[in-house]
Amino acid sequence: MRLGGPVFITSNDPTDLAAEHVRLGYRAAYCPPISLDDTQTIHATSEAFDRAGVVIAEVGVWNNMLDPNESLRRQNREHVAERLALADEVGALCCVNIAGSRSPTRWDGPHPDNLSQETFDLVAENTRYVLDAAKPQRARFALEMMPWALPDGPDECLRLLKAVDRPMFAVHLDPVNIVNSPRRYYDTGALLRECFSKLGLHIVSCHAKDTLMREDLTVHIDEVRPGLGALDYGVYLAELARLAPDTPLMMEHLALAEEYDMGAAYIRGVAAEVGVRL
Repeated sequence: MRLGGPVFITSNDPTDLAAEHVRLGYRAAYCPPISLDDTQTIHATSEAFDRAGVVIAEVGVWNNMLDPNESLRRQNREHVAERLALADEVGALCCVNIAGSRSPTRWDGPHPDNLSQETFDLVAENTRYVLDAAKPQRARFALEMMPWALPDGPDECLRLLKAVDRPMFAVHLDPVNIVNSPRRYYDTGALLRECFSKLGLHIVSCHAKDTLMREDLTVHIDEVRPGLGALDYGVYLAELARLAPDTPLMMEHLALAEEYDMGAAYIRGVAAEVGVRL
């Protein structure tokens, strides 16, 4: 697998960005900010990262394709299709978003309608639209699992893959997002094995975070830096090592470069313990 994460330099030059990933020991990268119509930068980025031996793991979108406002929903869906086209042009492995939320106040928030069959059908429709509009030849489109929105577990991922029925639809695995109960929290190894057993052939990229349950009532589970929580990284890395060798494991959501350094050191340490090469 390939470990990666954000880099903290001021230069936007693709060669400088690729070199910084190499300096940090990263073999995978998030796609830098690029517009689809900036052909020159797209090509320069693709070539620079390829020369450096760094895979562009993903183009992230992060908008609400289930927005209750129909006009905004359609705009968001069009933007996702554009970002998938960018991923295809720059040579990224995937474009990733969440399915969205029916909440009128928070784009990724909880809502009683998020898990309904009507919402499932709309998620499938949105996904087919994005893939049919972008027509990617290389990059896959993927939706992250979420704690209170579809898909919220491996079985729902499988059901969605079948419903969408498009070969370029894939799975982006972020297991911390579905550690949403004490039952899952106390046996993340079993959860990880289930995800890889059911979804392994479809997984195109993964996120590296950790999960920590507090002692406050009723249940509080926080996202934390790799190594500070309960996620069984031994199982995670061993299962990842069974997938294609270019599969990325991308750290995210940390504020400082030093935090990413500590997260990377922890992941590399566990990898050494279980005999996995990053």
